[in-house]
Amino acid sequence: MSMSRWGRRALLSTVGGVAALGLGVGAASAHHCFIPMYSLNGPASANWLVVSAEDGAAEIFGFAAECDAQVDAGYAALRADRLPVGIKISMKKVIGEGSNNPNRGNGKGLEDLEESPLAFEMLDVWMGAAAATPCD
Repeated sequence: MSMSRWGRRALLSTVGGVAALGLGVGAASAHHCFIPMYSLNGPASANWLVVSAEDGAAEIFGFAAECDAQVDAGYAALRADRLPVGIKISMKKVIGEGSNNPNRGNGKGLEDLEESPLAFEMLDVWMGAAAATPCD
């Protein structure tokens, strides 16, 4: 199930671009920064595409947890490793281009979809913990 870093980045960038285009965002918006989410309980907005670790694993790798225990184990592993439980991508405009944000690229603010390993670390940890957890 392991994929090269380049392959994962290309795939996630493609999925992000396809999702953006499918939701009516222009082709120029296919290159995005994302914001890591450490809780999925934030407010919802049509301006943001929220991709949880569970949804990202299913969309990108076709991995689906077989039971709630696996889902819970995946999120518990992310929290234990202090990794995000999801990411959000602006659907209204490209964010981050030319940004001087002091939290850019440090896991707390803007992360570049094509450069940051954070989203892939999130998926790897979530899937690994979920797959290692038996369903009763």
